[in-house]
Amino acid sequence: MFASDTARLGHYNPSVIMPQKIAKTPGTAAPGAPAAMTFDPTNPFIVQSDRSVLVEVDNPKYTEARDAIAPFAELEKSPEHIHTYRISNLSLWNAAAAGFSAAEVVTVLQKYTKFPIPQNIPTDIAETVSRYGRVKLERIDATTLKLVCSDKPLLAELGRNKKVKEYLGEKLDDTSFAIDPAYRGVLKQALITVGYPAEDIAGYTEGALLPIALRDTAASGVPFHVRDYQREAADVFHAGGDVRGGSGVIVLPCGAGKTVVGIVAMSLLQKNTLVLTTSITAVKQWRREIIDKSTLTEDEVKEYTGEKKDIGPVTVATYQILTYRPDKTEDFPHFGLFEQRDWGLIIYDEVHLLPAPVFRVTAQIQARRRLGLTATLIREDGREGDVFSLIGPKKYDVPWRELETKGWIASASCTEIRVALPTDATRMEYAVADHRAKYRIASENVAKDEVVAELLSRYKDQRVIVIGQYLSQLHRLAGRFDLPLITGSTGTAEREDLYGKFRTGEVRHLVLSKVGNFAIDLPDANVLIQVSGTFGSRQEEAQRLGRILRPKSSGDGDAHFFTLVTRDTRELDFAHHRQMFLTEQGYSYEILDEREVLPAKSAAG
Repeated sequence: MFASDTARLGHYNPSVIMPQKIAKTPGTAAPGAPAAMTFDPTNPFIVQSDRSVLVEVDNPKYTEARDAIAPFAELEKSPEHIHTYRISNLSLWNAAAAGFSAAEVVTVLQKYTKFPIPQNIPTDIAETVSRYGRVKLERIDATTLKLVCSDKPLLAELGRNKKVKEYLGEKLDDTSFAIDPAYRGVLKQALITVGYPAEDIAGYTEGALLPIALRDTAASGVPFHVRDYQREAADVFHAGGDVRGGSGVIVLPCGAGKTVVGIVAMSLLQKNTLVLTTSITAVKQWRREIIDKSTLTEDEVKEYTGEKKDIGPVTVATYQILTYRPDKTEDFPHFGLFEQRDWGLIIYDEVHLLPAPVFRVTAQIQARRRLGLTATLIREDGREGDVFSLIGPKKYDVPWRELETKGWIASASCTEIRVALPTDATRMEYAVADHRAKYRIASENVAKDEVVAELLSRYKDQRVIVIGQYLSQLHRLAGRFDLPLITGSTGTAEREDLYGKFRTGEVRHLVLSKVGNFAIDLPDANVLIQVSGTFGSRQEEAQRLGRILRPKSSGDGDAHFFTLVTRDTRELDFAHHRQMFLTEQGYSYEILDEREVLPAKSAAG
């Protein structure tokens, strides 16, 4: 099984990265703490007292150490030789929710540390991990919940906390308060802000029954097999129907089949399901995949978008329609969709993009099972804690490189090509511009066009996507190279027609705006040229790389990711931040000068 030889949250095999086996199952802590502090000067970790960990990239043990620390630490900086990870409260709580104990975290640090671990670290980690689940939400009856904490002084402290007490009902006994179910979500938000994330085992409403089975052969006639990790991810979420299942986030790379995980979860629950996703294109893709790979019919899977507003046993809607309101003084008229049917499951696709207003309504529907799907939990607004509280903790995570070695996603090479501003006049324009204008001038640098020309020529027979942030730049490129362009204003029918032609090979090169970042099924795309991006967005880097990681049915099996960056500008600074995502996933960045790519400039010296 796939679970036997990879480290991941949800089904985690400690023997892969720890010096000794620790017998455990997800959700239980290994007894006792490590007996002694061990260290080895040849190791790659330097563990510091502020919970930061410096990792030597050139160390022979780097790869295994990076994979070992990833489940419980967040990458903060990734320059050439030393990467900095942070063991945050939230990263530890996510690990605890997935079955990691404090002893296992410390054992990983001990195995790879170069110097003795600061004395405060094991105690600090143990204290933080122990905070997850010290308070629990349980059900009394159909109309009442209770907050339970066996630590009576802690419960008394929480009962007096101004952020928490307004959501507490009457005190039932020395260890519990009654809770109105309407406060279930906002109470969990309040508890995580004061440092005691609740374990929610209050269960869920059953939802309306919906018989659904997976096909052995897809409706399209192609054999359909659920991959091991897809089945495991859905099983971890479902947890056999136990109250500890039914809410949480699955983190899988783009191209790894998150949609299939959602469909498998639907088949396990057999309930009416609401799917929320990022665009009309994604809605149509979800609907197509559900009908193709399950026994549900077209009449049972409906679309709820700006184009049509049908509601059925399975309904796929966009975040945009949910957050639409004709006037900012009014409420959101489409929030009623959450109560239109007795949903047994709500799936949040690309959960890292969940709009803030949807958090509000999600806080009110905590009795519904909730599944978040994403390639990265990084949110540009910093609201990862709300995802943890309202959707659920991270339940399952597989490193991108693990799936690459298994052949489930394409092998990728990542190259940054640095380009100079073309003239002294442009350099002067850049020099006197304000901060935001500087970034745009650098991003739209016309000197990038020659690099695009060279790459399009080099990969003329392959499926190439040119993607960028600024429409004027994309129109310029599409016009110069006579390529079709898809933007937010492209009609749905025309958009689907062009995607279809790209899939069949009738169109081999395509220019996309930001609409190409998310949920586009272009399985044979194997070259992506990023000409501009959204400042330092790591989540965008994840999504764009994901456009080319699906396994290839024909042609070049490898994926090539090029990002063009203007040298000596703010764009270069932001590019360093975007690279952090690729570093987290184990990809190395080759950096080239434009003269190494363009034959004419190379010949000119």
